[in-house]
Amino acid sequence: MLLLPVLAALTVTGPHPLHLLLLGAALAGYPLSYFGLQAVRTGRFRRVRPQLVAYGLATAVLAAPVLAARPATLAYAPLYAALAAVNGGYARWGRDRALGNDLAFVAQCGLLGLVVATVAELPWTAVAGVTVVVLGYLVGTVLHVKTMIRERDSIRYRWVSWTYHAAAVVAAVLWASVPVVVLFVVLLARAAVLAGRRVTPKRVGLVETGCALLVLAAVTL
Repeated sequence: MLLLPVLAALTVTGPHPLHLLLLGAALAGYPLSYFGLQAVRTGRFRRVRPQLVAYGLATAVLAAPVLAARPATLAYAPLYAALAAVNGGYARWGRDRALGNDLAFVAQCGLLGLVVATVAELPWTAVAGVTVVVLGYLVGTVLHVKTMIRERDSIRYRWVSWTYHAAAVVAAVLWASVPVVVLFVVLLARAAVLAGRRVTPKRVGLVETGCALLVLAAVTL
């Protein structure tokens, strides 16, 4: 979820040395967020202080040159703060696996694509199309994976996932390119065939990795 929005945006903007620092900051920021939310949930900040310090420093060191060279990236800070607050609220309530919490994290990942454009000194609209495709996939992945693991026996979740994926196909037919239409047809088929089946989380992850590669191929074409 962290890599895909960045790689998809790079197919439009091309690479820049600052993108490596941005990606590094995002990868360091993920465990920082994990341990931070763990502390919020348990109220035991002292227990995870070493991890917070280590990952916090790594994130700051990697992000500082990006912010200094491209101060326009600070415009995304309020959005990230609001989404992080949503995650913090769910953590405090002990509802880390709630759909709303997952979607807030997906939104944070999707925003990375816009940050990539800003780092490349392009308007965010330059990557709006690929970002929408990536977000469309990631939201569908959240729903689909729930039907495979935590909500495997929920008929309601299956129908939500199937309806979402069918709507994504319709939207792709109306507004997207042929490769993107094919992509969402494949994703719909995957959601329809696999939902509720007893598959190990590892295999679910492998399938989603393959689907992520299809997303990259579709936005590239």
